Amino acid sequence: MHRAAVAEVFVTDAVALGRDCFLVGSQWPRDHALYHPDAHRGSDPLLFAETIRQALVYLAHWHYEVPLSHRFVGYDMDFEITDPGALRVGGRPMPVVLEARWQWTDRRPPRRYGARIEVGLSVGGRSCGRGSLRVVALDERSYRIVRGRVGRAESGAVACGEPHRRVEPGLVGRLRHKDSVLVHGSTAGEWLLRPDPEHAILFDHPTDHLPLMVLLEGFRQLGHLTAHAATAQPGGPALALVSAAVDCLAFGELDAPTRLVVAEDETAAETRSGHRLRLGALQGDTLIASCASVWAPVRHVTGGDRPVGPPVPCQA
Repeated sequence: MHRAAVAEVFVTDAVALGRDCFLVGSQWPRDHALYHPDAHRGSDPLLFAETIRQALVYLAHWHYEVPLSHRFVGYDMDFEITDPGALRVGGRPMPVVLEARWQWTDRRPPRRYGARIEVGLSVGGRSCGRGSLRVVALDERSYRIVRGRVGRAESGAVACGEPHRRVEPGLVGRLRHKDSVLVHGSTAGEWLLRPDPEHAILFDHPTDHLPLMVLLEGFRQLGHLTAHAATAQPGGPALALVSAAVDCLAFGELDAPTRLVVAEDETAAETRSGHRLRLGALQGDTLIASCASVWAPVRHVTGGDRPVGPPVPCQA
């Protein structure tokens, strides 16, 4: 899973159904230090994103025999929660199933393996989401050529700034101060991505660049701050992240300031169809990643258990 901590592994098993078609099992915790449920007991959508990432890594190593020593570089990821009510946290950990299809995009063994995974998410046979992830897995020599930073230390100093300057966690949808990754920038509407370099989840193992999930967490927090500031209504429903599409355009350096900006902000009429945000991450004048996200009012149905049934297999 490319995780150092066993507690951060969510994928539990996988079954090959046919050519490049799989069912991947996962168990989501009832609570989590970073990916915790919201006030209405809705599962954190980034649990879905992390499970997609883990599923791709697991299938690459387990089924397609990509060497464990290869480096994985993400190009783009997207996910959509189509039925938030199915992901309401109950009295036990949530068993979820990914119906996954694998596609090679640039396969040149043994040095380079480019692949894309597309998944459907279900809980107890109830379809509730979809997503995809595209990566390339490189041997050490190929990675160093692509990286262009030969001799760089494996784990550089993260530009973290002063911890006390980070935005209050409640304003970005987090519970702990150390989970906030945003700091006010020098101008209005500009924010700096300043995660805690000692964060046990965001930096679970050594890395020489900003991980995809760290960038996604920054986009999520800025989206939460922006969407709720723009649509706050007394007694109105809170907004939840229901979809995100991230494009990674360049490596994010650990020791360079990373600015997060709102490139486009669109509030739908009466907020019924959500709040759409396009966000960008820049180092200097270089756009290293972008994110198109949708925040929508979610009213979770109370009472009753989630329906239980067999997952629907994909056709081989």
